[in-house]
Amino acid sequence: MTIYDFEVTTIAGEPFSMVAYQGKVLLIVNVASKCGFTPQYAGLEELYRQYQPQGLVVLGFPCDQFGHQEPGDEAEIRNFCSLNYDVTFPMFAKIEVNGDGTHPLFQYLKKEQPGLLGSESLKWNFTKFLVDREGRVVRRYAPSTTPADIGKDIAALL
Repeated sequence: MTIYDFEVTTIAGEPFSMVAYQGKVLLIVNVASKCGFTPQYAGLEELYRQYQPQGLVVLGFPCDQFGHQEPGDEAEIRNFCSLNYDVTFPMFAKIEVNGDGTHPLFQYLKKEQPGLLGSESLKWNFTKFLVDREGRVVRRYAPSTTPADIGKDIAALL
């Protein structure tokens, strides 16, 4: 199994195969609009614009499992991201990242790169997973790790 075996749903409600990102470096992030880390949208967009020509794609997956910090529907999320942070990187439908309803993509990401002490659960919004061009999950970053702090790791993979 690889990252390319998964299907996700775009924020517009369309099914989308991750195989479309084969050969790209991916930064996959569970995001939320009403979180203390929400300003990281600006840094994520900056990374995307800087490195997208070399093959980076940032993928945002809204999640409402942490303190009800993503209460809106997909249209509200899309508008929020566009109006407040001029987000142009791909966004997807709201998902669960922990518990019985965990999306299979996030089950895979957490298994490949467990957190502190081997924990597979995500602690909060804006946990980030870096995937190389071969589809290997190479690193997991805590919510407090800023997008700027990840830039050197992305550059090394490009």
